[in-house]
Amino acid sequence: MTAETLNLVIITGMSGAGKTVAIQSFEDLGYFCVDNMPPNLLPKFWELLKESGKVTKIALVIDLRSRAFYDEIINMLSGLENTNFVTTKILFLDASDEELVSRYKETRRSHPLAMEGRLMDGITKERTLMQEMRNRAQLMIDTTNLSPRQLREEIFENFKTQDVPTFHIEAMSFGFKYGLPIDADIVMDVRFLPNPYYIPEFKPKTGLDEDVADYVFSQPTSETFYQELLTMLKTALPGYVKEGKTSLTIAIGCTGGQHRSVAFAQRIGEDLAKLDYPVDITHRDLNKRKETVNRS
Repeated sequence: MTAETLNLVIITGMSGAGKTVAIQSFEDLGYFCVDNMPPNLLPKFWELLKESGKVTKIALVIDLRSRAFYDEIINMLSGLENTNFVTTKILFLDASDEELVSRYKETRRSHPLAMEGRLMDGITKERTLMQEMRNRAQLMIDTTNLSPRQLREEIFENFKTQDVPTFHIEAMSFGFKYGLPIDADIVMDVRFLPNPYYIPEFKPKTGLDEDVADYVFSQPTSETFYQELLTMLKTALPGYVKEGKTSLTIAIGCTGGQHRSVAFAQRIGEDLAKLDYPVDITHRDLNKRKETVNRS
């Protein structure tokens, strides 16, 4: 295996301070995430990671849900040092007592240290137990006044790397006769355009063929529709990014998903890629052929 550095982030902090949002954010950043692994399993875990060499970013959630492991957790954190193999950063999430109480009341969940007692007693006890972890943290985020989206943005700001895009676009074509793609965010229907299927020389071809694409975009309304669609997407995409959306699927459909939708999806994908968005272009029904009585 090549000696590639493993980036390890320990996510810890007060119960109710946002660790669930944090681990979801790290997953979107391309981290392999493990939630509440017993510390005595970590040596075997490291061994497997070294052997595989395929995982380079790990986010490990450690909290007091398993109180019996507390001493082991502290010993593990004491033994974590930056080496040629692993660089470690501890992220501690905190919030005010008042906010933690409010969140527990809202979710109607029990605090792990107050299963049968007062909520505030559990929070006080946990804050005392977590003090050593808090002192070891390289980064502390107070989530008292942060929404889940704002916490996500804070994590992205501190841990985002250039190799993993945090937003990408899926541009896809499809045929309505095979059903709508259930994961589409934006669906456009280009069946109002003349169908190349009925032109004998185009029938066996697809919208990826230059002459078919030229035919599709030579229609009187094609270019106007395309430019307005592109303008709409240019306007909307920065908003999706700002709101923390990680992916956007733009689905363009025609009857069979062979000609019109393929030409449009291919062009829209290529043009959006020129704007520095990561784009995947797929043609779901390109290789399907299914005769129909009315193909309009």
